[in-house]
Amino acid sequence: MNWIIDADIARFFDTVNHDWLQRFLEHRIADRRLLRLIKLWLEAGVLEAGRIIASEEGTPQGAVISPVLANIYLHYVFDLWADRWRQRNARGQVILVRYADDIVIGFEHEWEARRFLVELRERMESFSLKLHPDKTRLLEFGRHAMARRARSGQGKPETFNFLGFTHICGRSRRGNFLLIRQTRRDRMRAKLRELKTELRKRMHHPIPAVGKWLGQVVRGYFQYHAVPTNGPRLSAFRYFVGRLWWRTLRRRSQRDGFSAKRLARLVTDWLPPARILHPWPEARFAVNHPR
Repeated sequence: MNWIIDADIARFFDTVNHDWLQRFLEHRIADRRLLRLIKLWLEAGVLEAGRIIASEEGTPQGAVISPVLANIYLHYVFDLWADRWRQRNARGQVILVRYADDIVIGFEHEWEARRFLVELRERMESFSLKLHPDKTRLLEFGRHAMARRARSGQGKPETFNFLGFTHICGRSRRGNFLLIRQTRRDRMRAKLRELKTELRKRMHHPIPAVGKWLGQVVRGYFQYHAVPTNGPRLSAFRYFVGRLWWRTLRRRSQRDGFSAKRLARLVTDWLPPARILHPWPEARFAVNHPR
C-alpha cells in the first residue's frame, strides 16, 4: 500500500436516512412486525426539557440497536459498493477496512485513490451522508513513502488514527519498513483523567482494595493496547497511573510520610508489568483451515 484514504463521515449517527434503512432491512427481514418495531424505535424521539422531539433521521443515541443499524446501513452503502468497485475498476491492490463508521482504504496507485475518493463522496451523498471536508484525507503512506517524500523535500509521511491507535511509518533495527502503532495521546490522557477522578473518590479506601481495582483497570487497558511497537506508551501509562496513585495517597493525611520507595513496592505488587500481549499481524491472521 502506498496511499491511504482516512475517511470520516460527518455526524453519521445523526444523519442516517430512515427510508433507506428500512429498505435495507427489508432485504433480510421478512417479519413485518419486527420491521414496524424497528421503525417505532427509530422514530421514538428524545426528551428535552419535558418535550418529546420526534426523530426524522439518525439512530437513537445510546440505544443498544444503534451500532447494529449503523453496520447494516454502511454494509449496503459502502461495503458492497466498495468491494464491487475494487473488482471492476482497480488495477492495483486495494484494501478495505471498516469498523462502524471509521473507514480506512489502502491503495497501490495514487490515481486510483483519487478516483475512488471522488466516487465515494458521490456515493455517500446519494444516501444522505457526507464525508467530513477537513477530517477526510488522502495521504502518502507505506514502505516507499519515506524515500519518495525525502527526495521531494516534503518531510516525514503523515500519520493517521484508527481504532485508538496512531499509525506511523517507521523502520526496524535492521532498517526495514515497520508499521508503528502507538496509543493515541488524547485517548491516554482522557483515560488518565478518568482514573484521577475515580482515585479521588477512593482516596480513603484501604490500599489493597484500591490496588486490586487499579490492577484490573491497567490489565484491561493492556489487553487492548498491548500490540507490537506500543511498548513505550504502555510503560508511560503504567508510570502515570502510579504517579496519580501516589498523589492521592499523599493527600490522605496532612502528615505526608508516603515515600517513593513504598510507592514502587505498591506498583510492583499491584500493577501488571508493561509487556506486549498480542502477536504481529502476520502471525495473528495466519489461520489454518481444515480444508
